[in-house]
Amino acid sequence: MKPNVLIVEDEEKLRRVMELRLSGEGYEVTQAGSAEEALSLAPRADLILSDLRLPGMDGLKLLELLRRQNGMAPVILMTAHGSVGAAVEAMKLGAADFVEKPFSLDHLSAVVRKAIEVRALRDENRQLKEELGRRYEITNIIGRSKAMQEIFAIVMRVAPTRATVLLAGESGVGKDLIARAIHHNSPRADKPLVKINCTALPENLMESELFGYEKGAFTGANVSKPGKFEQADHGTVFLDEIGDVPPQIQVKLLRVLQEREFERLGSNKTLHIDVRVVAATNQDLRAALEQGTFREDLYYRLNVVPIDIPPLRERREDIPWLAEHFVRKLAPDAGAQVEGITARAIEKLEQYAWPGNVRELENVIERSLVMARGTMLDADDIRLETARQFKAIAGDFALPSGMTLDQYEQEIIKQALKKADGNKSQAARLLGLTRNALRYRLGQMGMES
Repeated sequence: MKPNVLIVEDEEKLRRVMELRLSGEGYEVTQAGSAEEALSLAPRADLILSDLRLPGMDGLKLLELLRRQNGMAPVILMTAHGSVGAAVEAMKLGAADFVEKPFSLDHLSAVVRKAIEVRALRDENRQLKEELGRRYEITNIIGRSKAMQEIFAIVMRVAPTRATVLLAGESGVGKDLIARAIHHNSPRADKPLVKINCTALPENLMESELFGYEKGAFTGANVSKPGKFEQADHGTVFLDEIGDVPPQIQVKLLRVLQEREFERLGSNKTLHIDVRVVAATNQDLRAALEQGTFREDLYYRLNVVPIDIPPLRERREDIPWLAEHFVRKLAPDAGAQVEGITARAIEKLEQYAWPGNVRELENVIERSLVMARGTMLDADDIRLETARQFKAIAGDFALPSGMTLDQYEQEIIKQALKKADGNKSQAARLLGLTRNALRYRLGQMGMES
């Protein structure tokens, strides 16, 4: 498309001469004889060329109003009464350039061309930045509900600081994306973001993975290796599922948070680091405090800025926006010709309980796209795991006959351990507990922990 140049000049003959010149160079030209007339034409202009002296509102006042109305379009002021003072004032108000009458048409063309090129470069630069940051920008984490908007506001306030953040919420609510948004919108955005899944690390390897080790620290340590915290120096560490950290590691994490220092395994040399810590949990850490499985001093060090992310079932107004977002995102990779989602499909999604939260919704949309036949994802295309619906309703639940609550709890734990082949970490995940919480319950039951 041709760039649109708006000429604001009260002398009709001069307007016509400039129009002929710029039109001949490939620009689309719009004219206005006064500042008041220009205001209605400005929104569609790519560049505004205005006289400083105009009947009624002058060019400086017009420039000021234009910057508010159409901040992206460069403005060039021209006048026969040029002065350093007027030029300085114009540049302060945001003028792209300042030319004095009489000017040659060649000079005018060069000034216009330069302004258009600068704008194109700025637009391209802004677009590249948007593409690089789009995934983790708050505006691209879908959440139109009041609860999510409040979370976004907290994120934008806390991101520029180095304050430790504790994210709480069920699995699948988007804690990972919020953590990355905090990092991306912080001064550390160009530094490493190192994610540590505390549940995935075996207890006997956790210290060496977090803090590194020296050669010879243990059998098989043939070379020295930095830990995750060293890798994240000057950046951000994201501690996912912090509730699963064993007590002896909790002490070392507390020191890192308080003193910003630690030693590698097998070394006496103290290392100092500058990291920002964001932690996440899908459990109530306050319950773990009461059970004695999580240190109180570490909890308060982590809980500087708490952010509770509500489950999807408590913010159903986000479901239509999330569904449409996932359709656009996933359809190309799924090889589907789907272009949108129907109201009937949205209604079906809104009626589901979403125990797996946003992650489950994304999986359902992806599965449904693979099976869809038309260009619109309809209710019949939606494949839900209905067996996972929450069926227990207050008043309808009763303990099995002859069992106490404690006995019932013990039986559930035993079944989970059996299903997990004795793997306590996997059993804890099946039960929705932390590994430490399960260990505590096993101790209460008199079972080996």
